[in-house]
Amino acid sequence: MKKNNFKVVKIDKNKTLFNYEKKILINELILDLKLGYYDFEKKNSQKIKFSLEIDYQDKKPSNDKDLRSIVNYGTIVKLIKKLVKKKHYNFLETLAEAVFDELFKDKRIGKIMLKIEKLEILKDCSSVGIQISKIRTHVKP
Repeated sequence: MKKNNFKVVKIDKNKTLFNYEKKILINELILDLKLGYYDFEKKNSQKIKFSLEIDYQDKKPSNDKDLRSIVNYGTIVKLIKKLVKKKHYNFLETLAEAVFDELFKDKRIGKIMLKIEKLEILKDCSSVGIQISKIRTHVKP
C-alpha cells in the first residue's frame, strides 16, 4: 500500500503570501484655474479636468483602521489643488510632471496615467488636452 506524502501547511497571517495590485481612480476632477502660455490664459481662469489611474502594489491587505494602509484618493485631490494654487503652469505637460513628482514620492506607486483637459479653450471642441502614463523603473542592486 502506497503512503500519502502530503503535508498540512498552516498559513501564518503575518507572513507575506500575496501581492496586491491596486488601482486608484479619480475621474473628472474639475477645477477653475489659470493655466496656459498665452496672456489671456494667464489673466482668466478656465475649467480644467483631471482624470487619473494610479496603480500601486502592496504586500498586505488594507487595514480598515489605518488610513496609511491605502493610497488615499482624497489626499491626491488635495495635492493637485495645492500644486495648481502655488504656481502658474504654462503647459499641461509641466503640470503633469509636477503631479508625477509628488505622487511618486509614495514608493508603493508603480504607474500613473494622467489625463488633463482644457474644457473651454477651443469653441469647436468639448475639450483639448494630454494623456501621459509614467511608470516607475525599479532598479534592483
